[in-house]
Amino acid sequence: MTNLEANYIAKLRNSGLRPTRQRIRICEVLFNRDKTFHFSINDLKKILQNKFNEKISLATVYNTVNAFQKKGYLKEINIGSEISYFDTNTTSHHHFYDEQTKELIDINSQEVEIKKSPIPPSGKKIEGIEVTFKISKKSSL
Repeated sequence: MTNLEANYIAKLRNSGLRPTRQRIRICEVLFNRDKTFHFSINDLKKILQNKFNEKISLATVYNTVNAFQKKGYLKEINIGSEISYFDTNTTSHHHFYDEQTKELIDINSQEVEIKKSPIPPSGKKIEGIEVTFKISKKSSL
């Protein structure tokens, strides 16, 4: 067993999941990257099928991703009501969302300046601020 596999098994067990071959495959796709990875559940399922050419159920993908998100290994990014994306970069940061390509693109937090934030409701506090800018192709006139 490699160090990576041992790390994946530990992540799975820490998330309350049995380390099956399918779940280890999910870990390989999510956590064996040099840069952050944004994906929807359906995107991840397609990547897994193309990369490993084996059947992994949508329920397994969904349950694994949600268990990882609850443990803090992934962050969920909601884009309106139409779809949720997940991000392997769990630090606080901002995004562009390209409405044509359905792609999330990280923005360096230093590039966004928040001058004023609202006062939260009584008994609540602001945990963080993350901004998503929806972008589209410029129309040519």
